[in-house]
Amino acid sequence: MIQQIAEIIKKGRTFLVTSHMRLDGDAVGSELALYEALRGQGKEVVVYNQDRTPQMYSFLPDAGVIVNRLGPLDGFDAVFVLDCSEIERAGEEASRIAGIRQIINIDHHISNDHYGNLTLTDPEASSTGEMIFRLVDGMGLEITKDMAVNLYTAILTDTGAFRYSNTGPQTFAVAGRLLEKGADPAWIAQMVYETFPAAKIRLLSKALTTLEFDWQGKIAALTVSKRMLDETGAQWEHTEGFVEFPRSIEGVQVAVFFSEIAEGSYKVSLRSKGRFNVEQVAARFGGGGHINAAACRMQGDFDTVKRKLFDAIKNGGR
Repeated sequence: MIQQIAEIIKKGRTFLVTSHMRLDGDAVGSELALYEALRGQGKEVVVYNQDRTPQMYSFLPDAGVIVNRLGPLDGFDAVFVLDCSEIERAGEEASRIAGIRQIINIDHHISNDHYGNLTLTDPEASSTGEMIFRLVDGMGLEITKDMAVNLYTAILTDTGAFRYSNTGPQTFAVAGRLLEKGADPAWIAQMVYETFPAAKIRLLSKALTTLEFDWQGKIAALTVSKRMLDETGAQWEHTEGFVEFPRSIEGVQVAVFFSEIAEGSYKVSLRSKGRFNVEQVAARFGGGGHINAAACRMQGDFDTVKRKLFDAIKNGGR
């Protein structure tokens, strides 16, 4: 598969790189590393995302090249869709992106539906960043310091700082290679986890007041409403990591984080410990992800949404 992708890159001139809505570190870091790899081969590259890059990732090398508007697409030889289990997750431009003649789908989600002309998926990989490293390294291309910073950030954030069960021996082997190439783990960790705006902490303080339990303490949930955002001056991007607080509570097996997107519409983030499969729960409501980390969207009255979700968790997603 790597050889096939290498051949497309060799023959092509202009490439589009994109990822999913509600960007995370794996998406942005993977995109920017691939951007530099392609540019290093003399290619023209556009990195597009529907949503703007979260401020917490603005330190990443080349972050400023990402655009949030797309012009005509007929000039692209291929598009790389990264960290997207379904092409629809690319957002409002997904249908146009799907019309590009070569679609290369690179992803590590178990729920990936194998869209595109070429699909490189590995549910055992810690992150799409780890897969981009394998791709670039497998093609014999140089891993620069900037690429190392971007890929290390991708891996760090998608493994929860190497705490999640998707962290394996290969993850540390790749991370070690990236340190050898110049990634500074202390500095990156500081930028990601220790440089929060005050608005995020104000929002967190309100979210923690919503903490509730179910299923004899095995489910713990937090909620953030649009009103909380207005009251604190925070943005949706500032909720990244909030789901880790209920997950960290002793005895909790499944953590839930409800984000009110609009009246009657919620983004639901799920995290679990051990072998509890939250991907099956998310799939029940049209979402997906990984065994220990998944997400979906739900509509309706909040109490009804919450009860349906909690019941699905108790029934293992059925």
